[in-house]
Amino acid sequence: MADIPKHDVIMVGAGPAALTAAIYTTREDIDTLLFERGVVGGLAAVTDLIDNYPGFPEGVEGLKLAEDLRKQAERFGAVIELGEVLKIHDEGEYKRLETTSGDMLAKAVLIATGSDYKKVGAPGELEYYARGVHYCATCDGAFYRDKRLVVIGGGNSAIQEAIFLTRYATHIDLLVRSTIKASDVLQKDLEQYIASGKITVHLGTTTDEIVGERIDNIDRVTKVVGTKDGEQVMFETDGVFVFVGLKPNSEFVAADLDLDEIGFVKTDAHLQTSMKGVFACGDIRSGATMQIATAAGEGATAALLIREYLEGHAVTPAVEEVAPVATPA
Repeated sequence: MADIPKHDVIMVGAGPAALTAAIYTTREDIDTLLFERGVVGGLAAVTDLIDNYPGFPEGVEGLKLAEDLRKQAERFGAVIELGEVLKIHDEGEYKRLETTSGDMLAKAVLIATGSDYKKVGAPGELEYYARGVHYCATCDGAFYRDKRLVVIGGGNSAIQEAIFLTRYATHIDLLVRSTIKASDVLQKDLEQYIASGKITVHLGTTTDEIVGERIDNIDRVTKVVGTKDGEQVMFETDGVFVFVGLKPNSEFVAADLDLDEIGFVKTDAHLQTSMKGVFACGDIRSGATMQIATAAGEGATAALLIREYLEGHAVTPAVEEVAPVATPA
């Protein structure tokens, strides 16, 4: 073990939660290394415009926010390495992480790998991501004021977000692959919007392709092609919102940590997981609100709790139940 690199804390992921945590730990001279397998900034970095992050009255480009968070963390001494953590082993005082750069040791670990939006897998979905295809109504709905939209999905989130989007869109076509699986309460709410003509529900309708064209030098979504009762159907639209679920990035700890039924990491009120010394925050945490502002807040909280743990003041192992976490103001 003597030859294995050692760190005070290794953070898995480099989205807003981990970057905020790193700002706090490094300012207190806690040796901090972050591993990111994708894009520094996570989903925030690939969001065209973030309109609900505090302190930016005109909104902020996702890439700029991510870059500024990265610069701030690095200014205090955080090191970001592109690579992947494959597994975490509990070896007492240190946790041993198997990574694509070899084994590493850390006194504490913060899991902040977030989640990814489930995709429908239709041609055009990836090509028009953030340019007409979206996965967050509260983030991007306001761009479609007085526009026509297509919403894909039939679960609770799809119905909730479709109803939310009616405050902006003139009309919404809701494409449901089979039947609506939302709660009875939400289905009753939906009936009101169907009756008013704001939402039209298309049951048994697949999403086969998202089509766009270049208009005024900008690539824009123009329609969705699907199939219903064996016949091709088309829906003219200005944008597409996909709500078919979230996929937590927790595969690498699935065998070692307690996860909820969906795969999000369970923590206690101190953000500690079922493995002592391993913490989780942000979108990967069971019960998270899936907002950038709260992810950053949890990152700050996690950093302070990790400091206490390193100083030997932490409580012992996490309980199985998820407890509410107070986010710093």
